[in-house]
Amino acid sequence: MPGPGGALAALQKRLGHAYSQPELLRRALTHRSWGAEHNERLEFLGDAVLSLAISRLLYERHGGSDEGDLTRVRAHLVREDSLHRVALQLGIPEVLRMSEGELRGGGAQRPSLLADALEAVIGATFLDGGYDAAQGLVQRLFGEVIQATEVESWTKDAKTELQEWLQARKVPVPAYRITATRGQAHNQTFEVECAVAALGLTERGEGKSRRNAEQEAARRLLDILKANDRPGSALRS
Repeated sequence: MPGPGGALAALQKRLGHAYSQPELLRRALTHRSWGAEHNERLEFLGDAVLSLAISRLLYERHGGSDEGDLTRVRAHLVREDSLHRVALQLGIPEVLRMSEGELRGGGAQRPSLLADALEAVIGATFLDGGYDAAQGLVQRLFGEVIQATEVESWTKDAKTELQEWLQARKVPVPAYRITATRGQAHNQTFEVECAVAALGLTERGEGKSRRNAEQEAARRLLDILKANDRPGSALRS
């Protein structure tokens, strides 16, 4: 098993960046339980650099997508469990520095701690080699999954979007009920009503399943709300 220096060199190779200031990488891999020279400031910096680098990659990969869709994909890519997986692939648990107590408590495998360390590594790379070096690192770590990502798969469904639209305006969430079913058991069509009692609005949708019918009813109601969501409209109050 390689010593600390060998493990750090191996990590640099996996990261694809040779640090001219290796102390930055060591600090990025140091938990606050180890001492005063820990990684929290680098984590703060790395979080911002990661967000910018991911945004650029998404902008280049999905030129026809709107801001809302790109924001949802970015949020998925930079959330804790995504960063945790990347940190495990890089072998970061093996090179983290932390107190014995933290180590015995499973700190080296804790998802939040590993995600923070990965962000700190990105921050260290930015300080060591500038934005291009950090962008290159993010490209190596996330480029493949971004290339394989279709924005449409992260688009919110109509029921979710309707609920969030209403909640943002402090309007109670809609109610759904089946109003009719047609056809035989193996080939039924469902008719569902979506009602927002507080606004006195109701729309219906049909589908081969209850879920599809609910989505259609929600989409129709959402279209009405958006069409009326303009200055002076009662729906904005």
